[in-house]
Amino acid sequence: MMSLDRSIQPRVRDIEHLAVQMPRRSVMPNGVPLNVLDSGDNEVVRIDLLMEGGRWQQSQPLQALFANRMLREGTLRYSASEIAEKLDYYGAWLELSSASEYAYITLYSLNKYLPQTLEILESIVKEPVFPEKELGIIVDNNIQQFIVNSSKVDFLAHRALMKAVYGEEHPCGRLVQKEDYYRINPAVLREFYDRHYHSENCTVYVSGKVSDDCIRRIEEAFGREAFGKGFRKPERREFTPASVANKRIFVEYADAMQSAVRMGMLSLERSHPDYLKARVLVTLFGGYFGSRLMSNIREEKGYTYGIAAGIVPYPGQGMLVINTETTNEFAEPLIGEVYHEIDRLQNELVPEDELAMVKNYMLGEMCRSYESAFSLADAWMFVQISGFGDSHFEDALNAVKDITPGEIRELAGKHLCKENLKEVIAGKKMS
Repeated sequence: MMSLDRSIQPRVRDIEHLAVQMPRRSVMPNGVPLNVLDSGDNEVVRIDLLMEGGRWQQSQPLQALFANRMLREGTLRYSASEIAEKLDYYGAWLELSSASEYAYITLYSLNKYLPQTLEILESIVKEPVFPEKELGIIVDNNIQQFIVNSSKVDFLAHRALMKAVYGEEHPCGRLVQKEDYYRINPAVLREFYDRHYHSENCTVYVSGKVSDDCIRRIEEAFGREAFGKGFRKPERREFTPASVANKRIFVEYADAMQSAVRMGMLSLERSHPDYLKARVLVTLFGGYFGSRLMSNIREEKGYTYGIAAGIVPYPGQGMLVINTETTNEFAEPLIGEVYHEIDRLQNELVPEDELAMVKNYMLGEMCRSYESAFSLADAWMFVQISGFGDSHFEDALNAVKDITPGEIRELAGKHLCKENLKEVIAGKKMS
């Protein structure tokens, strides 16, 4: 038996290829696409239903969010308490979320209890009743949370930045107000549900240890007959951002111990040829713990405990966001250092060893992101909603591997436009 010589460092290997498992795709008899990712040894399965309908399609604020949120609050067969008790009894977990253009219904279930949990899921999707009493309780709780959040500088700064960058007529800049909660009622939610929650507008992903019996049961529940009303794909809605002219926006909160600083501007569409390599630039700039912003503003200057930058994807143009919190008197010098780091990226070549560290970090994150069946499902759903092709993972890998210091400098000059950055400070006004 060979002994391991621990005095010899293991050889570092470059990632040459990213082997991401493809979903097994089919179309069920009623036309609903089915994507299967069979992987793993644990007797657990996850079922995701994507409904094309989010904030972009709603006719009033909060409609999409509450239509999705209320699915678990009662159906023709089960009350809200019965749904909660049964899911808990069978060790299942239900997640509901709503985004820009899609709503998500996600069930985690043990395989041995899938017949029981799938019956609950089917009822939630096909026959919710939007009970008025439960809706009133949830709305009241959300109003209280909104009031609490409105006393937080990071919440105020985020809202001000979204409005400044996108404008009030864009879904991203149309800020929810307290009064909007009072306009939510069962009829409003039913109208949105009828338009968007139907088989013509649905895609199913199944991940985990997926057996033939599991697929058969899912087909029986969601793939045999058409369900829902409307039976037509919603029209794609496009909105044009209208950024305000002001560069600096100040939101005063007199009692604030710290100021929240948000800087942002319109960024690249995901279809832009520079998008994948721009992600490397932004990671270097402020996307991980060893980034330029963290090294300068946190470690050297001590202005903050943490600062981050990232591209937030939205349909159409996304947004480059820099966010942090700092002591009130440090807000101005902190913003100055952000511009200083942009200048460096635009005028100096990034050292090879620094770029290599960023590449290794990003490649490692890619590998970790695709190692389980559930994370694979998340990845392929992201590919679908983003409009990427099946080569996306290999394209992303090559973008990270191939980028050069010269390209980093060129991208910084093109896409880190200091003139376009909005500066939002929420906190105590300094004399």
